[in-house]
Amino acid sequence: MLINQSRRPNIVLIVSDDHGYADRGYRGRDHRVTTPTLDALAATGVDCTDAYVTAPICSPSRAGMISGHYQQRWGARWFNDSRFPDHLPSLAERLGSLGYHSGYFGKVHYGPEDVGDRACPPHHGFDETFYGLAGKQQGRLNYLRHSDAAVEEYGPEASWRMAVQPMLEGDTEVELDGFLTRAIGDRAGDFVERNAERPFFAMIAFNAVHNFCWQLPPEELAARGLPVHEDWHDADATGYAEWYDGAISPHLEHGREYYLAQLELMDAEIGRLLGRLDRLGVADDTIVIYLTDNGGSPCNYGDNTPLRGSKYTLWEGGIRVPFLARWTNGGWAGGRAVDQPVSSLDLMPTLVAAAGAADELVDASDGVDLGPVLAGGPGDQDRVLHWDCDFQWAVRAGNLKLRWCDGASPRAAGIRTVEHAEPGNGISLYDLRADPGERDDLAVTRPEDVKRLTDLHRNWQLAIGN
Repeated sequence: MLINQSRRPNIVLIVSDDHGYADRGYRGRDHRVTTPTLDALAATGVDCTDAYVTAPICSPSRAGMISGHYQQRWGARWFNDSRFPDHLPSLAERLGSLGYHSGYFGKVHYGPEDVGDRACPPHHGFDETFYGLAGKQQGRLNYLRHSDAAVEEYGPEASWRMAVQPMLEGDTEVELDGFLTRAIGDRAGDFVERNAERPFFAMIAFNAVHNFCWQLPPEELAARGLPVHEDWHDADATGYAEWYDGAISPHLEHGREYYLAQLELMDAEIGRLLGRLDRLGVADDTIVIYLTDNGGSPCNYGDNTPLRGSKYTLWEGGIRVPFLARWTNGGWAGGRAVDQPVSSLDLMPTLVAAAGAADELVDASDGVDLGPVLAGGPGDQDRVLHWDCDFQWAVRAGNLKLRWCDGASPRAAGIRTVEHAEPGNGISLYDLRADPGERDDLAVTRPEDVKRLTDLHRNWQLAIGN
């Protein structure tokens, strides 16, 4: 389907970090959750209730997202083997070929990226950039400190673990001693202002609400009555492993309050950005998509209710995520809910189709064009989706989901002891329509479905070649 080229929509893609499935105000799970912007986006757009990412951890998930392909095709399954797919065009490059001006603002994490690598946004299609390389900083970005002085203050190991290295514009280091969530919002908003007269693609990747959420501006701590919690430094007498155990659930005092504060402040920045679109008169013809990179984490006190499990696991709580979309002029509106399975893989074909790409470009992905479904058309309730992390895998076919985990593997043991998450053990089968919380294991009573889904997954593994 070709869109009128004179009316190509702007695109704003917002990716958060470890946002719990339940933690949206309109879901009514916890009255303390304050997300008026996301609530309004759901009320005016489309809420995809059965939306998935391709991994329960950030780097392989983001690699699949930016490429529109299962990251297992190039061997990316876990932190140790994830990398940017340098043999495939990125979403920004696809949109650039259609005339879009692109900007990237926030966290980058595809694997062990370094300055100048193709994994850096200025080297895979983004024209304007402000970003931090989480692959150089133990997978995270500090919320407050990014400077050479901070690196020296924390020490060689702690500056890596606490992620205080300078940010980047292009390939040039820039220092920031201020609240990163606000800086990301400012940079994205300025980009929108400068490019409102031409089709633009803005990808905003907040580090919120990743753990270490106590890293809040002093005025926010004071306003919320929250105490200061110190980062770890090389000079501290307590070793990092022991300190870390006290810095995540269930041992961090006020952990949920810190997390909810970061969520509220991120939501406010999204609100400021969408407000700019309104003032510029381009909101109705701007696609806005919000999702997170994996399920909520015990590290940051995220809540995935009613789903079971969390980040690091292939329970629904590790891979089913908030996914909101709005494009008023495209019919992605009305406060509707879509309950068919959708995937972050679908971003590539959906967005290039909306931008007017030819069918062969739309089809060059492992995802599908969600445009007709988001506009109210029928979808594919029988869709098949796959996950594979070596020590655990899963497949969803229609309403049925089969998952397997080697619960005795070193990685499973590490998830339990270090991250306080339970990945499970063995094979299990669930009917997600009747049992989204994965409580009623049907594997023993439905062996034919176990075999059918196992065969589906094995055939998929052969087809992707890894």
